[in-house]
Amino acid sequence: MGRGKIEIKRIENRTNRQVTFSKRRGGLIKKAYELSVLCQAEVGLIIFSSRGKLYEYGSHSVNRTIERYKRTCAKGKECETTTNSNIEHLKVEVTNLRHQVDILMNEKRHLEGENISSLDIKQLKQLEIYLERGLERVRSKKDDMLLQEIETIQQKEQFLLVQNQLLRDKITESKSAKLTNASHYSNNYYFQVDASKTIMNENLIEIVPHCSPNDSTSTHTTLQLGGAHY
Repeated sequence: MGRGKIEIKRIENRTNRQVTFSKRRGGLIKKAYELSVLCQAEVGLIIFSSRGKLYEYGSHSVNRTIERYKRTCAKGKECETTTNSNIEHLKVEVTNLRHQVDILMNEKRHLEGENISSLDIKQLKQLEIYLERGLERVRSKKDDMLLQEIETIQQKEQFLLVQNQLLRDKITESKSAKLTNASHYSNNYYFQVDASKTIMNENLIEIVPHCSPNDSTSTHTTLQLGGAHY
């Protein structure tokens, strides 16, 4: 038969209670030992019986484990205290920042001409001074930007004028070169025409009618080429 479940409650029989204590104490110490060996954990076990007798087990030393426990608890409390302090400090900072944001938003609305009915004469004068100073800075910045744009446009104008003059010079040089080439071609042409005429005059073929002295009615044609008669 299997073991039945034991109801977890105080054992009324004193003898049975003492026997159960002895058995369970040994089992608990055994489990603590196994836990420290298998898992390389630092285990400290302290047991007081109902009569006040002390039983303890420590994987290293119970006192050492207790001191380590105290230090860890102290650090935890310090960390908790520090965390709470930081949280409170952050809450104060958040509140201050929200207040500053509200002030800046109100000033922004005032500068835009909104919600100024609640301002007195002194505040309105101060607001007017702020607006005039801001307007002066805006105008100064605008003038500077306009001057920079004008300077840039003037530089572009000078660059374009230089480029235009270069193009004019190139066009003039091109026209001069064309006129020179045309004149040279014309002279060569006339020289070649004159040379051709000279050659043609030297090799001119003349056909001259020749009449025999014995026959006044017959006409003979003589071919004369370069002074030779045929």
